[in-house]
Amino acid sequence: MKLTIKEIAVFGMLGAVMYASKMIMELLPNVHLLGVFTIAFTVVYGKKALYPIYTYVFLNGILCGFAAWWIPYLYIWTVLWGAVMLLPKKMPKKVRPIVYMTVCAAHGFLFGVLYAPAQALIYGFSFEKTVAWVIAGLPFDCIHGVSNFFCGILIVPIIMVLELAERSSEKS
Repeated sequence: MKLTIKEIAVFGMLGAVMYASKMIMELLPNVHLLGVFTIAFTVVYGKKALYPIYTYVFLNGILCGFAAWWIPYLYIWTVLWGAVMLLPKKMPKKVRPIVYMTVCAAHGFLFGVLYAPAQALIYGFSFEKTVAWVIAGLPFDCIHGVSNFFCGILIVPIIMVLELAERSSEKS
């Protein structure tokens, strides 16, 4: 995947927007737009969406510290990216918002489960401790899933803006 100079600049800015949005929304635990951006970028850019996603991941590590909490970020957003890549490209317009919102919500509800394997490996958790860790996090995963669903209403408008920007930049 060869990138143009324009793509390098755009993907760097989109990754920075992801990071800034998370920092702005830090006061609300497990409420953020990361799933929204991941889905929108994936729909618009496909495989190249991994560039802004991993720009965000590495900005998070650089600015917040490369600690044990960060390691699952190396795969957790890729799971959402992969799920979106598997969705049909030609969905009816009326179905798209609810599908994207549901996928975004599912990622939020499953965040603790997705995070658990890294926690288990890093801290040497047994299966029982891992399950207990997941169960202890369920209230936060519920907040995450519900907020992702409602924040997901922004996915289609963001896709439309990104596609419009792409079309207008191709003309110039």
